Amino acid sequence: MTEAYVKTETHKGVTTIEFFHPKSNSLPAKILEELANEIHFAGTHDETKVIVLRSAGETSFCAGASFDELLVIKSEAEGLKFFSGFANVINALRKCPKFVIGRIQGKCAGGGVGLAAATDYVIALHTAEIKLSELAMGIGPFVVGPAVERKIGTAAFSALAIDAVTWRNSDWAKRKGMFAEVHETVENMDESIVRLANHLAHSNPAAMSEMKKMLWKGTEHWDELLKERAAISGTLVLSEFTKKAIEKFKTKI
Repeated sequence: MTEAYVKTETHKGVTTIEFFHPKSNSLPAKILEELANEIHFAGTHDETKVIVLRSAGETSFCAGASFDELLVIKSEAEGLKFFSGFANVINALRKCPKFVIGRIQGKCAGGGVGLAAATDYVIALHTAEIKLSELAMGIGPFVVGPAVERKIGTAAFSALAIDAVTWRNSDWAKRKGMFAEVHETVENMDESIVRLANHLAHSNPAAMSEMKKMLWKGTEHWDELLKERAAISGTLVLSEFTKKAIEKFKTKI
């Protein structure tokens, strides 16, 4: 596979949204826009009872923001527009009236951690690791921060955000509440996802919608908050410090 994509498939009430990018499933603006649109559509689609969010490949769930696109941002307006893409995906997941199961088969960095945190129930492979790498790139996890902090608490979020160069393993992620389940094999992970998705597909849609509102209570201001956070990141990405840090990251890939 060489072309990035987002594709959606619905079967017996379960809608699977899959994304792919040849650079470790990183997220350029186009993929972010398509993800937000597909999540929103699935949330309003009567045939959809539950959503599974997954990425293609075996080693990386999501490497976060596209380095190539970060490096060509030339103004605060462009920066705001790019980082608003992450805000839009997180808010789409937050406001979706259907439960979203996150399938985490590999490493999550930066925005990828935010994506996982914004799903409602994460089922992961034991090799999956997480890292909030933004500070090491001269930015900071401003946009994804609220989703991650909501999921694992302020102390664990602070540890991830400050030590931006250390990977945390799946056991750490499960103990902190990021992962609900961790499995030793892909087969076991996928069996668990199918089991839960099928169970939810036959549950009361109205009850699940009300539960989702309850679980996300207190986040009603995120439309404004995440846009404000996107503006902060959009300004920081313009600095020479950040540009040089991102260039160094690119050479390590």
